[in-house]
Amino acid sequence: MAYAYETPNEKALSGALALVMHLLFFALLVFGVAWQKRESPPMVAELWSELPAPKVAPPPPPKIEPKPEPKAQPKPPPKIEPKPAPKPDPKADIALREKKEKERKAKEQELAEKKKLAEKKKLEEQAQLEKLKAQQEKERAEQLAREQDEALRKIAQSKAAAQARLVDEYKRRIADHIRRFIVEPPGLRDNPEVVYDVQVLTGGGVFDVKLRKTSGQATWDSAVERAIRRAEPLPLPPDPTLMREFRELNLKFRPKE
Repeated sequence: MAYAYETPNEKALSGALALVMHLLFFALLVFGVAWQKRESPPMVAELWSELPAPKVAPPPPPKIEPKPEPKAQPKPPPKIEPKPAPKPDPKADIALREKKEKERKAKEQELAEKKKLAEKKKLEEQAQLEKLKAQQEKERAEQLAREQDEALRKIAQSKAAAQARLVDEYKRRIADHIRRFIVEPPGLRDNPEVVYDVQVLTGGGVFDVKLRKTSGQATWDSAVERAIRRAEPLPLPPDPTLMREFRELNLKFRPKE
């Protein structure tokens, strides 16, 4: 059989528990005997016309709690009082208003100047554009006039050339027509040339015949003059505007042509 080994602390604890149990048992016995010997008191009844006010139990005394120790509060930062705003200076206000008014007027004047310059520039550009347009119109008109003049000149040249050819043609016809009426005299030497100025009327009639240059042989000169007078009416062009070319003819004749 095995025995448990007890330490000194365990032995002391066991003894203390046994003592406590014995004390409790003794107290229970004493209390029971005292309770059995207590006599019950006689009952007394009292009659009341009115019920007495119920007794109010006094309130229990307030529980005094221990005051907590005050905690150390950090000191607040020192309050900085704002400096009072300086009182406005009336003179400074007036100067400020005057300055603002001057700036406003200067700005308005600057805007007005810019607007005026812009309008002036616009007018100048319009005037320059109109001038350029007028110059272009003038150049186009001059170019057109030059082209028209050139065309007219060419037409006139062409017409003049045609008229000159026609005049030369009819002068040749007149000379050939007169030559058919020349009776060549005998005994002519070489091939003499005589020149006559002949004034012609509108219908081709001969108004006057003047000797401009003699051939040196009177018989030939006379034969040509007679032929001119006998050949009228001379053949003229149908265009009456060419008559001025035939008012006075310069005609040359030689026997051998």
